[in-house]
Amino acid sequence: MRIASNPWVVLATLLAIYIMNYADRYLITGLIGPIKAQFGIGDATVGMLMGPAFVFLYVVLGVPFARLADRTSRVHIIAAGCILWSGATIATGMASGAVSLTLARVAVGVGEAAFVAPAYSLLSDYFRPEKRGLAFAILGVAAYAGQIAGQAGGPAIAAVYDWRMAFYSMGAIGLFLGVAALFLIREPRRSSTGAEQVVVMPLWLLIQCLACNPAYIFMMFAFGFGVLSGVSFGFWAPELFTRAYGLDPVTVKSTFALNFGLSGLVGMLLFGTLSDRLSRRSMKWPSRLSALALGAATAAILLASWAGSFDMARLAAIPAGLLGGGWSVGFLATLQYMLPPRIRAASTAIFLAVTTLIGFFIGPWVTGWLSQAMGNDAASLRMALTIVIPFGFLSALLGWAAGARVERDRAALDVALSIRPVDPLLARPAAERG
Repeated sequence: MRIASNPWVVLATLLAIYIMNYADRYLITGLIGPIKAQFGIGDATVGMLMGPAFVFLYVVLGVPFARLADRTSRVHIIAAGCILWSGATIATGMASGAVSLTLARVAVGVGEAAFVAPAYSLLSDYFRPEKRGLAFAILGVAAYAGQIAGQAGGPAIAAVYDWRMAFYSMGAIGLFLGVAALFLIREPRRSSTGAEQVVVMPLWLLIQCLACNPAYIFMMFAFGFGVLSGVSFGFWAPELFTRAYGLDPVTVKSTFALNFGLSGLVGMLLFGTLSDRLSRRSMKWPSRLSALALGAATAAILLASWAGSFDMARLAAIPAGLLGGGWSVGFLATLQYMLPPRIRAASTAIFLAVTTLIGFFIGPWVTGWLSQAMGNDAASLRMALTIVIPFGFLSALLGWAAGARVERDRAALDVALSIRPVDPLLARPAAERG
């Protein structure tokens, strides 16, 4: 039997890969101006590239990849996905028109679908429950480090070379990390049992079990509406500030990414530590802490959207990042606590499929569509964000409600799974399945 890798080496490797995952997502948001000029497209098309083009196959393939991860090597799946989305990022820089640009974004989504659920499942086997909040928080730093890399690094590279070179550079780094993961991470023994056996439920039965679990459903929609609010702001706010204040886009987008990203990074780490401490009292607190942070962060980003000057917007971005930086950790830590190991990756993927569909598919696209419908300028973009951002308040209410049901719904899920049949073809020892 192979000896497991050092948990912190695993976490550091996954963090580096996840940073590039987010950098590739945010890269297009930092280069809206030159891409629109190159291909003659409007806000609605840009919103489609940010959202539906990227998200559609990301959502469709996330669950199959995760179910595969429940019974095969998660490390191989993560590495293959990283190599695929990095190659697609390079292809984005090679686009010759709107169609090839869209197809490249679709391919990025396919590759990224292979990362999140297998990565969280992998960390759950490397870190004990009382340490997972911190581990997940450190991994979550990628959202803000990747935002800085994409929104600040991309325009900086484009200013020296051109926008295509930014995609080439980011893609090359990802290719290297995908290969490195195969050498740095070893597949650990799964935490469910000491036996070399994997048991998988038919998908329709798994969905049936999860749909009857209120805490899972509340957290799923809380997470989705929170992403809808935050990602719409994160993707479009730099463009809003560029238009509204008539400043150099490289300066605006780099400054915003650093202010919001660095404060979010700090907030993520602080939230993870606090979440671990509160979870020792009761597992209702991580999700409730997420709810409180979401409500406050939503108010802060609304304030930033209506700031009278860029300096005011920069100041508002700091508390927005600190408050919103770690809210996802509470939900994800609670989710991993609730889910039995044999369905953890697949259930996480279903959760992320729905939340990604709500947050990344609908949010940026609808914001761009509303902006173009109302004028395609600074005022219209501000109004579009004002319509979309308040969904964060609904998210906070749902997250608070989920906290009260965590323990009872965890027990109910164990009972429901114990009486559900498993797929007999997948209930064989791993050696027999080859």
